[in-house]
Amino acid sequence: MNLIAELLERNLIQDIMPGTEEQLLKEMTSGYVGFDPTADSLHVGNLVPITMLMRLQRAGHKPYALVGGATGMIGDPSGKSAERNLLDLATIQYNIDCQRKQLERFIDFHSDAPNAAVMVNNYDWFKVFSFLEFIRDIGKHISVNYMMAKDSVKNRLETGMSFTEFSYQLIQGYDFMHLNKAHNVKLQMGGADQWGNITTGTELIRRKGGGDAFAFTCKLITKSDGSKFGKSESGNVWLDRDKTTPYEFYQFWINMPDADAAKMALVFSFKPVAEILAVTEEHAHAPQERKLQKMLADELTLLVHGQADLDFAKQATEKLFGKDPVAALKSLDEQELLAAMSGVNQVNGSISALAEGLDLLSYLVETGLFASKGEAKKMLQGGGVSINKAKVTALDFKLNESHLLNGKYILLQKGKKEFTLAIFG
Repeated sequence: MNLIAELLERNLIQDIMPGTEEQLLKEMTSGYVGFDPTADSLHVGNLVPITMLMRLQRAGHKPYALVGGATGMIGDPSGKSAERNLLDLATIQYNIDCQRKQLERFIDFHSDAPNAAVMVNNYDWFKVFSFLEFIRDIGKHISVNYMMAKDSVKNRLETGMSFTEFSYQLIQGYDFMHLNKAHNVKLQMGGADQWGNITTGTELIRRKGGGDAFAFTCKLITKSDGSKFGKSESGNVWLDRDKTTPYEFYQFWINMPDADAAKMALVFSFKPVAEILAVTEEHAHAPQERKLQKMLADELTLLVHGQADLDFAKQATEKLFGKDPVAALKSLDEQELLAAMSGVNQVNGSISALAEGLDLLSYLVETGLFASKGEAKKMLQGGGVSINKAKVTALDFKLNESHLLNGKYILLQKGKKEFTLAIFG
C-alpha cells in the first residue's frame, strides 16, 4: 500500500519532505505523532493524528505515539494566540494514562507483530537532561534567526512570547532526534501548524550527523465556514463517553452540513476513496437522506464506541427523529430518555404547578428558553415550539401531568434541533 498516494488522493497532505514517499515504499518505517496531554481525554480533533497512526500501521509501518509529559509542562505556541496555563506533573501523568487507554482502542500496541505500536513519553528522557547540557549540546546547533523565522514564533511576536514557549520547537526537535537515534524513528507526522517544529527536528538530526529523517503534515481540518473542526455548540466533542455520550457523538456527525460531510468523509473514513465518492454522488442527488452523514456517523461511532453504543445511538435517533417521533419518544424508558438527552440543557419545574396547569408561554420565558414573551409568542405562532415532539401553536397552551414522560420529564423543543429537558419534582 502506498500511504502517501492514499493520503494525496484524500487531499490530506499539506507539506512533505522530499524522499518521504520513497522511504515508505522501500521498507517498514517507524513514524510518530505527538499528543498533548492537556486533558484526560482526546477529542474529535485528535482523530486526525489517530487515524494517521492507524493508516501508517495498516500500511505495514510501525507507529509511535509520543505523549508530551515534558512538553506538556511548557505549552506549544503553534496556533495559539496566548500562553496557556502550565500543568503539574501529577495532572499530566493522569492525563497520559487516560489517553493511552483511548489510543489502545485504535492502534495495536500488544501483538507480537513487528509493527506493533509503541508509546513513549518525552519526560522519560528530559527528566535527566540538565538545562546546561541542553543549551550546550543542542541549543548551539539551531540559531535564533532560524527559530525566529518560524510562523509559530512570528505570529506571536506582537502579543508577546515567553522564553518557555520560544524554546518549545527546540525541545520538540530534540524529541525527533532522540527517537531517531534510540528507536530508528525516521518519520514525523503532524498538523500543518506543526511544520516549523517538525523541520527543526529534521535539521537537528542533519546537523548532529544522525540518520535519515522524513516528515509530512496534514491539512488543518476546518469547517466550511472556516471555523475550527471538532467542536459542537456545547464545546469539544470528546472521545470519552462520560464527557460526550455515544448518542451525542453520533449526532455530531449526523448533523454535519453537507459541505463539511463530503470533505470529512475523505479525511476520516477508512472506506476506499472510490466508494466514498460514489456515496457523495448519491448524496448530491438526495441530500435529504443524509447518506454521507449516516455513513460517517456509523463508521466513526463504531470505531470510537463500539457496536452496542452505535446500535443505541441509531435507535434513539430513529425514535426522536423518525416517522412517528411523538409515539417513539413515549416508548423510551427513563434510562433511554436520559441517555438520549444527555448533554442537552435541563431546567427544573414544580410538579404541583402542573396539577394546576402551567402556562407554557410564561414557563418558556421563566426558564430562559426565550428572552421575552414576545419572542416566545412569535415562535409559537410560527410552529417553532414542540412539546414532546408535538408542535404547539396555541398561545394559551398549558402543561399538565398528562405531558410527563416517565412521570417526571417534559421535552421542550425550540426550532429543529434545540432541545431542553424539563424535570418536574
